[in-house]
Amino acid sequence: MKADVLLEHLEAAAEQLGVKVSYEQLSTGVGTSKGGLCRVKGQFRVIIDKRATATERVTTLATALGRFDHASLELRDEVREVLATYDSKATRRAS
Repeated sequence: MKADVLLEHLEAAAEQLGVKVSYEQLSTGVGTSKGGLCRVKGQFRVIIDKRATATERVTTLATALGRFDHASLELRDEVREVLATYDSKATRRAS
């Protein structure tokens, strides 16, 4: 699945989880992140650098959504595989 299509599916998954996704220009510099998960006024939000490539956007969003229980979401198999790759609980269990 192409990165831009996968990104659309991940954005839909975020919506199902009640996680707001926004694209903003983040500060530049050495080691600057492409974005990530935060909590604003009690609501989870993923902020992604709008200059990031589609692949970087997928990685950032999948990493953030991997922290949530997504088993009950309506997702395509390819999207589940990507989320499973970034599932922080599975990563901790493997360590």
